[in-house]
Amino acid sequence: MDHMSDGFDQWESAWDSPGFVLWHATLRWQGAMRAALAPHGLTHVQFVLLASIGWLAERGEPPTQRAVAEHAGADIAMTSQVVRSLEAKGLVARERGEGDARSWRLHVTEAGGDRLAGALEAVEAADRAFFAHAPEPLAMPAILRALARRDRVGVKLDE
Repeated sequence: MDHMSDGFDQWESAWDSPGFVLWHATLRWQGAMRAALAPHGLTHVQFVLLASIGWLAERGEPPTQRAVAEHAGADIAMTSQVVRSLEAKGLVARERGEGDARSWRLHVTEAGGDRLAGALEAVEAADRAFFAHAPEPLAMPAILRALARRDRVGVKLDE
């Protein structure tokens, strides 16, 4: 057990460890997201992928599943499963991409747009309420962006 004590001695309290604090903050934030999205019949991952489809489509042509997965930071296989569930709910339509029979182009349906609008309003309100408790709420996006734009080995990702 002595070999572990050196690591534990680094912090006076577990709450001084950034990773431990981030873990707990993430749990609280995820709970706020679940509560905000429940009335809209969406899980958080469904919301993120639906919002990503809408975001990317507004800025260009209908995105591929791969582009949505990359934008959302999600696994491509999981993205495919979730997109199929959104399609079954009538919130997303898929069509084969031109020139590549394996790729799908994604569209938010009218029902999906309506659901997304309500869910987005709820999520934004929940975010404002959650981050209002931070000492410097306006600094939070920059702080989180610095952490989120790193790949798994710490290399800064492109904007």
